[in-house]
Amino acid sequence: MRASRGYWEESWRRLLGNRAGVASGALVLLLGAAALAAPVIAGLVLRQDPLSQDLHATFQGPGPGHLLGTDNLGRDVLARLLYGGRVSLGVGFLSVALSTTVGGVVGVAAGYYGGTADDVLMRLVDVLLAIPGLYLLILVGAVVTVNAVTLSCLIAFVGWGALARLARAEVLSVRHRDFVLAARSIGASDLRVMLRHIVPNVLHVAIVAASLGVGAVILLEAALDFIGLGVAPPTPTWGNMLSGAQSFFTHSVWLVVLPGSMIFLSVLATNLFGNAVRDAFDPRLR
Repeated sequence: MRASRGYWEESWRRLLGNRAGVASGALVLLLGAAALAAPVIAGLVLRQDPLSQDLHATFQGPGPGHLLGTDNLGRDVLARLLYGGRVSLGVGFLSVALSTTVGGVVGVAAGYYGGTADDVLMRLVDVLLAIPGLYLLILVGAVVTVNAVTLSCLIAFVGWGALARLARAEVLSVRHRDFVLAARSIGASDLRVMLRHIVPNVLHVAIVAASLGVGAVILLEAALDFIGLGVAPPTPTWGNMLSGAQSFFTHSVWLVVLPGSMIFLSVLATNLFGNAVRDAFDPRLR
């Protein structure tokens, strides 16, 4: 236990010592907090509805009435950015959480039990990884209308296989170590051994993979929205805001720059934070 506590304490110390990583993490938290508080900020502070149209106030530039201007239908851009963050960031974090959970469970079970269970689960993972994930998402998006939750589930479905392989490899490296054999020798159940001794040694892999995966999912969700196969308007997302503004780039540049900047900042912050987490928690980099 001392070694385990020492590992986690040392990892957190290294993470907090990475200024770029801490700043990026703070930016991610700030964006997430703004997205969660979107109804309060838009309704009580801005007094704007992201879906409310005012055809007499189209293409207004940033100013006192609309801090970041209005779009082609007179909707407040700042309110739509806040609500769009709820979808874009929500899909990123929810899909990564789902894929990490499913992949971790499958990988731990396959690596711990081995034999037939390992063969069956890993062949399932091989089949899943052989399916082009982007094409599957495009196919589903073209057939049915998706919302944020269903899109998160679809992205998680095509993404959990890679983490399952990572978790399995880590389990294979620890399942025959002395502390695991000692737990088995005193009659500990398989579930107790996995939860108390296997999972803590796999957790750092899951943390690193999840932190690096959020940015990729945000970018994927924005791309699907941009081509019209993600969350459909009028629900605002950064991707469909960018798509709807491309025709007005020449005279209303802020309609393109603002959602594009939000995508850029969120992906950059999550990637920098993911790199910091990897540097801090991956034992191979010490």
